[in-house]
This record gives sequence, structure tokens and C-alpha cells, in this order.
Amino acid sequence: MAQAVEVSHLAYEYPDPESGAGVKVFEDLSLTVEEGSFVAILGRNGCGKSTLAKHFNAIHLPAGGSVHVFGMDTAQEEQLIPIRRTVGMVFQNPDNQIVANVVEEDVAFAPENLGIAPKEIRQRVDEALKQVGMYEYREHAPHLLSGGQKQRVAIAGVIAMRPRCIVLDEPTAMLDPRGRQEVMEIVSKLNRTAGITVVLITHHMDEAAMAQRVVVLDKGHVAADGSPKEVFSQVKLLHRLGLSAPETVELCWLLGQKGYHLPLDSISIEECAQTLYRWVKA
Repeated sequence: MAQAVEVSHLAYEYPDPESGAGVKVFEDLSLTVEEGSFVAILGRNGCGKSTLAKHFNAIHLPAGGSVHVFGMDTAQEEQLIPIRRTVGMVFQNPDNQIVANVVEEDVAFAPENLGIAPKEIRQRVDEALKQVGMYEYREHAPHLLSGGQKQRVAIAGVIAMRPRCIVLDEPTAMLDPRGRQEVMEIVSKLNRTAGITVVLITHHMDEAAMAQRVVVLDKGHVAADGSPKEVFSQVKLLHRLGLSAPETVELCWLLGQKGYHLPLDSISIEECAQTLYRWVKA
């Protein structure tokens, strides 16, 4: 399968505002994301999750190594616009991405700036709003929407650019449980039905469990990488990194600490219920 993102020996540091010295985030990070995949990136605060995400559409540029997006080198200035057309970003606070007073005008903003013809923009806006279930709100004022609805509008604005990859940096951090569910359903559907590559930065384990692959970062390095079941079954490792597994896995792990050895690959509530049922009946 083709690679959407190839990170090779990435080095990056922030300047310290007080000392002026560099604060290293990455020294030698290598990672690939397959086209059409859904990858969740986890890690405690300060591990480099958001910094890595911003390398995927050239908001940040490597100090060493390289980042290629669908074959385009982010360090090449002439590739900047094509890269940002190809990789769309969705951030924590949807209010920071909403720029217009009407929903459909906001969704049209990015395509207009890309020089898309008006007729094509109209089609893209309608399609994007339908994909996120916000078409009936197209003439509403964004500030009157709920947090989940605003985030769906922000995602529609990215979809209207027709990206091949969407990077979401803690997109549900400011949402209530219902809003979180709405956004995650949309993200998962875009990956399944439209084949869009999805990279999700999150601290919610239940959201990461929806991905096909989970990558755990720690101190600028990959600490774990695999399917959700493979990664979340490593409960001791996650705890050592300051993280937790989904509640279902944590429950089975705690029972294991009491001598009741249960498999740690039951992530969904349904899977966990079946595991507990079989254990009780045994």
C-alpha cells in the first residue's frame, strides 16, 4: 500500500523563550502512515503529538531528517500549497477555525482561497455539509451551534478542500460526550466510505480504539505501535508512560491482579461483557 506520510529520522526543537536555547522534541523519529488508514496517536502531554501533527502539513518544518506527504517534501517551499491542499487540519477549538457568519460561507472559505470556480465551490460545500450531517444548518449562524455542530462545520470546511488526508489534533477536547460521539462517527465514516487517510491526535482511549492502528509516543520516540488490541493489552507499559487502557481493558487487568486471569483484548463494551460472561460461566 502507498504511504500517505513518511517521517524519516525527524529532528525538531523549540526555542526556549527564556534561555534562547533549543528544547528538543524529536531527535531521530521515523514513522509511516499508509494511505487510506486510520491512525490514532497517543501520549502524555509534552510527548510531541501535536508537534508531529503540524509536520504533516508543513506548519512545522524538520530541523533534521525529512517528512514526505504523498511523495512531496515538506521542506521544499514550492510544495507548500500542494501539501496544504492535500492534508487538512482540524484543531481543538472549532471557534478558532470558523471565520464567517453563515455556515455555508464558512465552509466555502478555503475553496475560495484555493481559486476554485464558484459553481464547483457550491457543489463542494453542499457535499461536505451533507457528509457531516449539517446541510440543514447551512444558512445558520455558526455561533448559535453546539460545540459538536461547530466542529462538524470545521470538518466540512476541510472536506470541501478535497484532501487526501485529514489530521485532527484533539478535535473533541472541548466537547461534551454527545459532541465527542458525533465528531468521531463522522471521522470514522470519512475513513470508511471516502477512503480519506485519518490521523487522530487524542487523549481519549475510547476514541483511539476506533482506529485501525495506535501509535504511542513518549519523549519524542515511538513507545508502542500496533492494532488497538495489541497496544492496549500492554497495560503495564501504558501505566509506566502515564497513560491508561480503555476502561474495559483496565477492568480485566484489575481482575487479573486479583488472580482472575482474563484476556486483555476485549476493548468494546460488548466484547468485555462476553469475556466476563464466559469467565462467570466457567
